[in-house]
Amino acid sequence: MFTGIVEELGEVIRIAESAEDSAVVTINGPLVVADARPGDSIAVNGVCLTVVELAGGTFTADVMGETLRRSALGMLRVGDRVNLERAAVLGSRLGGHLVQGHVNGVGELLAREPAARWETVRFRLPTDLARYVVTKGSITVDGVSLTVAGVGPDWFEVGLIPTTLRLTTLGSRSVGDAVNLEVDVLAKYVERLLGGGQLAGPADQSAADDQSVAVDRPVAVDRPGAAPVGGAA
Repeated sequence: MFTGIVEELGEVIRIAESAEDSAVVTINGPLVVADARPGDSIAVNGVCLTVVELAGGTFTADVMGETLRRSALGMLRVGDRVNLERAAVLGSRLGGHLVQGHVNGVGELLAREPAARWETVRFRLPTDLARYVVTKGSITVDGVSLTVAGVGPDWFEVGLIPTTLRLTTLGSRSVGDAVNLEVDVLAKYVERLLGGGQLAGPADQSAADDQSVAVDRPVAVDRPGAAPVGGAA
């Protein structure tokens, strides 16, 4: 379980594809591996991965083919920066919202609109996820917990504060880039309890039944109205 508060910007330093429809990824992240052990969970751009090997300031994780196909991790290249967050510790402050590291789908950055104190960014999302996204609700984009500022039939907007733009990959994303999306799991439980949900299928298992890597902490949760780290209300 994670909170969507990125701790560190890591860098992909090696990707080795496997004949078994999978890949082995090595990421540089000195902060998140400082107290890591093999078997620990680390979120990489919002995907929960399991550490299988540690060396210096790097960690290595196996990524299954299902994860590569259903998340944006399959598009990573050596040299790419990634958001990293270690698993939450019971008793710590919950700065963002409850994040599982189970990517529900891949979105697309549609537009960026700079303002004086923040930047409004619009993302496309799969239509089957739209019903779980509401204004002032929470959503995770590439592992960053954000507050939804506006919604449409197949899009949503968030306000990104300077800290988020500087300390996560969202500051350097361009129009057309793919991003990992995880909707608030509480919305799915409510739907299920009210009789409108269905049993989770392969798409809901997506990236994170993988369990293989790591990500970031005192950075950006954009929660409009919360100072000093809020976004646009």
